[in-house]
Amino acid sequence: MSAAAGTSLRVDAHPVLGDIGKFRELTIYLDGAPVTAREGETIAATLTAAGLNTFRYTKSGAPRRMYCGIGRCTDCVMVVDGSPNVRTCVTLVRDGMDVRTQRGLGSWSGVAAGSGGADHGAGMDGEGAGDVKR
Repeated sequence: MSAAAGTSLRVDAHPVLGDIGKFRELTIYLDGAPVTAREGETIAATLTAAGLNTFRYTKSGAPRRMYCGIGRCTDCVMVVDGSPNVRTCVTLVRDGMDVRTQRGLGSWSGVAAGSGGADHGAGMDGEGAGDVKR
């Protein structure tokens, strides 16, 4: 993460909307480290506010971060509570949630995605929205 410890990149007061107000604080865990979240925000919003710049790495090792923010691309996918390929820009935080940086296509309990079991990453080439090969 790039934000200094204890520093938040959240907007708490807006010149047009005014004060954002109070939120119940939750704790999620990013790769085992605690991160403060706000009830009602997405995983991607929490991680962006904490200064995270890389959400996942492609099969070739290229870093990716949130791109579209509306759940259409796959650049923000991470392993959430053991499930790979979770679109973090549209998934709300829960207290105690375990979020892991995804590498490649991710895996289900140690089994590489696409090698059997449920196909929750259908259509994902592992390279991101800007790298789709046709």
